[in-house]
Amino acid sequence: MPTAKTTSPKPRASAASKRSTTAPKRAPSASKQSSTAERAVLIPVGAALIARERVIAGVNDTIANYNSTSKASAQLRKFERRGVTARNRLQSEVRKTRVRIERELRQRRRSIESTVSELEERRDSIAKNGGEIAGRVPEIAKEVQERILSLV
Repeated sequence: MPTAKTTSPKPRASAASKRSTTAPKRAPSASKQSSTAERAVLIPVGAALIARERVIAGVNDTIANYNSTSKASAQLRKFERRGVTARNRLQSEVRKTRVRIERELRQRRRSIESTVSELEERRDSIAKNGGEIAGRVPEIAKEVQERILSLV
């Protein structure tokens, strides 16, 4: 039969005794400080060496591309083809833009010309009707007078 464990309360240490038993924090050791100083020096040195290796690799690639006249000529032809391609693309883009703008201007011009024609037709119609009405004014005035006299 299992026996029940009994736990007895453990004596607790007072706060004052705890403080006396913990060791005060020490300042960083000399080896850690020297390690930090060493890292501060080694990081820029390493970065400079990597940059140096990349520059040397780039120079070596350039030298490999241009170390003979045939390779240099081939590179120049390659650059020229790239330039021609860029020029042709730019010319095509400019041509497309010009055509689009010209089309928009033609559409606007047609719209304005149509509006002007409509306005001119209205003006002419009003002028014609105004002339007819002006010519009939004496006749209309006479009719109005006759009606008034007939009513009186």
